[in-house]
Amino acid sequence: MEVNKKYTNGEVTIIWKPGLCIHSTNCWKGHEGLKEVFDPSSRPWIKPEGASTERIIEQVKKCPSGALSYIMNNTSIPEENAKTENTAEVMANGPLIVHGDLTVKDANGKVEQKSGRTAFCRCGASANKPFCDGSHRAIGFTG
Repeated sequence: MEVNKKYTNGEVTIIWKPGLCIHSTNCWKGHEGLKEVFDPSSRPWIKPEGASTERIIEQVKKCPSGALSYIMNNTSIPEENAKTENTAEVMANGPLIVHGDLTVKDANGKVEQKSGRTAFCRCGASANKPFCDGSHRAIGFTG
């Protein structure tokens, strides 16, 4: 069963899917991170009251794996899933990110529906193939 955790500031609800998270640290680390909202050293680690709704949405859109998404509280449709065009993006030294709705069928015939962003392993070290689990950082993958 897929775990979804939700955090709201009243206007926007941040949805975190831990099973998709590749721990890119884009949400909180560096000069472009939003440490006021995303702080892995705190519990809960997401505090949506730490920034404006606009700033939260901007930061959530930087999540490469789709582990973070959002919905505006006046609608039930995730804003990130409104896009219908599929695109693929090769992340430097990281996964292949596919944006859009897709069906993934594994070697055993298991079928999964994915939407938003899906991170696929490029380094070969993921324990969750074909999906990225962040192992590329541990092995020093470049490409």
